[in-house]
This record gives sequence, C-alpha cells and structure tokens, in this order.
Amino acid sequence: MSTYMAKPNEVQRKWYIIDAEGKPLGRVASQVAKILRGKHKPIFTPHVDTGDHVIVLNADKVVLTGKKLDQKMYRRHSGYPGGLKETSYREMMAKNPEKAFMLAVKGMLPHNSLGRKALKRLRVYKGTEHQHQAQKPEVWTQEL
Repeated sequence: MSTYMAKPNEVQRKWYIIDAEGKPLGRVASQVAKILRGKHKPIFTPHVDTGDHVIVLNADKVVLTGKKLDQKMYRRHSGYPGGLKETSYREMMAKNPEKAFMLAVKGMLPHNSLGRKALKRLRVYKGTEHQHQAQKPEVWTQEL
C-alpha cells in the first residue's frame, strides 16, 4: 500500500471561527497555525497547502500570563544604522491588537511560500463582528 499524497486541486477548504476572549495568546495562535497549515486533517501533506480559513474574534481580549504584557517586545529594523524600533505588547494591544495576533501566528507558520499563502487565509478582528457570514463558518469546537 502506498502513502496518500494530497493534490492541490483535491483540497476542500472550510471556514472556522475561533473566539480568543480570555484565552492565552500562544495557545490560541498555535491552534490557529495548525488549522491554517492543515495538520488537523487526515489528508495532511507537508509540501501541499491543505489548510482552512480561520476567523479570530475578540483579539483584543486575549491574555498573556506573567509579566509578558510589559516585558514582551516586538522589534523591527528599518535597515539603517540605529533603525531598531521596539514596541511593548501593552502598546501593541492598545494600538493594533489584530497585528499582535497576526505576528504571533506568523511566527508559528513555516517561513516559506506555504506559510505566506496560509497567512492570507487568516482574518483577525478585535470585536465579535465579521463580514464572512456568506462563507458559513463553523465554530471551532476542539479545546484550545
């Protein structure tokens, strides 16, 4: 018996909703990365994009344990000398909680074309409203 390899045209994509309210950032982000990658499906193939679409609600109500709210820093560099910019998680959550969650998931995906393609299927909202009712998303029922 040979190993089954999924083909890109055979992949059936579903839409899932995950409510992040009151849950730890890393736990939710790792579950979202797993769904985006397609590892929850029995047809998972490492070199084929088999993942689903994910809608994350209440990204502004995600929690961090310990002192990470002030100690966790997001760093980016402009490419010029002295161009390092640092932002604490508290500032990031106040200004743009969607970006903070998106960066957490991005770090858990592969850093290649599969990861970039998977990240495009992630939609993050800071409230409970979204405009994807036409896709008939299902609520993700597995434990986070």
